[in-house]
Amino acid sequence: MALRIVEFFGYAPSDQSGQAKKIRSHLQCPFLDSQCTKQFRDGTLSGACTVKLVNSGPVIACPNRLYAGDYRILSDVAEAAFGTGVRLIPGQKVSQVQHDGRYVAVFGKRWGKELRLPQKLGRGGYFVDWILALIGDSGHLREFVAVEIQAIDTTGNYRAEHDAYLNGQPFERFSEAGLNWENVSKRILPQIIYKGHVLRREALCARGLFFVCPTPVYGRIQQRLGGTLLAYTYQPGSLTFRWYDVGPEVPAGQIRALEAGGQFTTTIDQVALAFTAPANLPPAGVYQEAIELELKSLGR
Repeated sequence: MALRIVEFFGYAPSDQSGQAKKIRSHLQCPFLDSQCTKQFRDGTLSGACTVKLVNSGPVIACPNRLYAGDYRILSDVAEAAFGTGVRLIPGQKVSQVQHDGRYVAVFGKRWGKELRLPQKLGRGGYFVDWILALIGDSGHLREFVAVEIQAIDTTGNYRAEHDAYLNGQPFERFSEAGLNWENVSKRILPQIIYKGHVLRREALCARGLFFVCPTPVYGRIQQRLGGTLLAYTYQPGSLTFRWYDVGPEVPAGQIRALEAGGQFTTTIDQVALAFTAPANLPPAGVYQEAIELELKSLGR
């Protein structure tokens, strides 16, 4: 494992501009305009927005990094689902505007109101990160989409690198840390499948579930599923992937842009089938071959 932090409290770790130093000294997240929420196990604030392995490009490691541009990704999803010209408002302000059929009420953390849903089938099973609800011109609910946000988790330890940057010192080597790609199979895909099935039973969720993630995470999902997913149009039970990357390096005092990489819509059934019956299996007999090679090396 060999990892480096690419963005530290929003800025390049080498950025010694006044703005970058100020943000670091206050342990602030410039994307939320509030304190950083990413923590080490002991509660210390991590500040690692984006990281990279020794032989790969940057990967967004904190979901809050995806909220750059005043939650632009939510606007992107709303326009993809409901068309151009829609306007986002916090869910609690629905009664305070003159409706024209183009307002989208946002329910989610830090937007003033989170929906509390039943948990009969397992704790947290119904919860999604965001609900975007299109409001009709009479103020009634027309339809909605659900949005899940996912970055990549890290493994190992990059605390020494964090401490060096926080103290304004360089860190010339790579940290003993890595990326937890196993989460794709163990947690991310099962949750997507489960929540997608819950949402397809909702009469007004006509365009399904949107899943927003960094480009490498989307690539790993496609790799895990064999790259054979068929494309579909929006429909109940559809799953739309949207992926993003950080832009190129910028001068000191500036933050890299968040760039949209693309969108792909399939169905929950397609994902579930590919997950349970993967097509990208290794050749038959690989276990036997490995065992026999080991036995041979042992002189048996």
